[in-house]
Amino acid sequence: MKVYHISAECYPVAKVGGLGDVVGALPKYQNRLSVDASVIMPWYDRSFVKDHQFKSVFLGEIKLGAQLYQYQVLKEKQNVLGFDLYLIRIPGLLDRKEVYGYADESIQFIAFQSALLHWLSIHEHDQILLHCHDHHSGLIPFFLEHCHEFKALKGTPTVGTVHNGQYQGWMDWQQAVLMPVFDWDQRGLLDWDGVINPLAALIKCCWAYTTVSKGYLEELFLDANGLEALFSSEKQKSHGIVNGIDTEVWNPSKDSLIPYNYHQAEMDGKQKNKKAFCKQFGFTYRLPLFSFIGRLVYEKGADLLPFFIEEMMNTYSGKVNFIVLGSGDPVIEKELLILQNKYADNVGVTIGYDEVLSHKIYASSDFLFMPSRVEPCGLNQLYAMRYGTMPIVRKTGGLADTVVDISSGGFGISFENDEVPAMLEAVERSLVLFKRKALLKQKRNDMMEQDFSWETSARKYIDIYKSLI
Repeated sequence: MKVYHISAECYPVAKVGGLGDVVGALPKYQNRLSVDASVIMPWYDRSFVKDHQFKSVFLGEIKLGAQLYQYQVLKEKQNVLGFDLYLIRIPGLLDRKEVYGYADESIQFIAFQSALLHWLSIHEHDQILLHCHDHHSGLIPFFLEHCHEFKALKGTPTVGTVHNGQYQGWMDWQQAVLMPVFDWDQRGLLDWDGVINPLAALIKCCWAYTTVSKGYLEELFLDANGLEALFSSEKQKSHGIVNGIDTEVWNPSKDSLIPYNYHQAEMDGKQKNKKAFCKQFGFTYRLPLFSFIGRLVYEKGADLLPFFIEEMMNTYSGKVNFIVLGSGDPVIEKELLILQNKYADNVGVTIGYDEVLSHKIYASSDFLFMPSRVEPCGLNQLYAMRYGTMPIVRKTGGLADTVVDISSGGFGISFENDEVPAMLEAVERSLVLFKRKALLKQKRNDMMEQDFSWETSARKYIDIYKSLI
């Protein structure tokens, strides 16, 4: 079975969030289960590309409106990721540093999808399956069936995975002229509320769609940023599969990014990491260390953080430490930096994303906060548990699926409401647990024993593939 994963992100080539982690791990585990899985993604001007060897495997040309673009397909030579990696490079469009944020982003992704299908229609003669991740590859199932240019691929099975239904890739109908010529009578498959909606097109046209947890699938039927009716009408081809994590990358016993390695039978290394980390930030080591890692945006509940940390510092003055790593809303960033200056002995803030620092935070923290309003799956809570750090989560989406509260015999702390009082109540519960050292140690052992590897989830995806081919 030959599967191409199509994505805008793939760790460690280019990662913005959980999408990158998933695409960087799932194909590797599928290959171990005798599936020929590869990744196709845009070329980015990033260190991975500069530090590894690539060979050109195809040169082609696509037309966007009246303009011709040359494109190149490059393949990583050494298979360093555990799967074949192909990059689509288009001078002037797919040759930039950042993954998102450009004014012509919709044109970039139209070009990406057009080029890769042009290449595959010429290059690929075997039975294949295309696994499309999020709206960035959402036009592919439609193009396959309704663009004459890709008739060689017509009938190719497609799977769509929704990592975050809030982002849908909307574009006005003027952009249709940039697409490969398609059957105009089928334009309704691209449309939702009067605009081209790539995520809607993906759900309408793919053979099966998945979400990154069962809980998130149920939520999409009720709240999908305008697509609730569509997800419900296509429910018969839906599957909720919780994400796994790459247990080779996220392994405290072997992690080269943390100062001290450890495992559940010998946890001294976690305390050593915490000591070193607290020294770096000027914190008192013996205090409980809380953390937040993620995008500073509304859906992550990050707008609550400034108020929450302020109340936390006032309520437990000098008795708790809090570290934040993330970026996003400039207002939230500014408020957090003000708090860092105000409570320098107990609050640390790093704006941006730092892969090494994130590993150190997981290895050093006692508790990880995730007050998300929307969390399709969440990976941070899985990383935290892998490192013996207890997640404190709002009960939603994948967080509800993966974190069982300690009151129910689980190994995390959960709360219902996206409000500061609910978060403070969770802090109080965590501080009670922190004082009960033996119980905390037991819970750490319990969470580190959980199997969150990709193997189980990878098998579920393969079962879907087999049902379609």
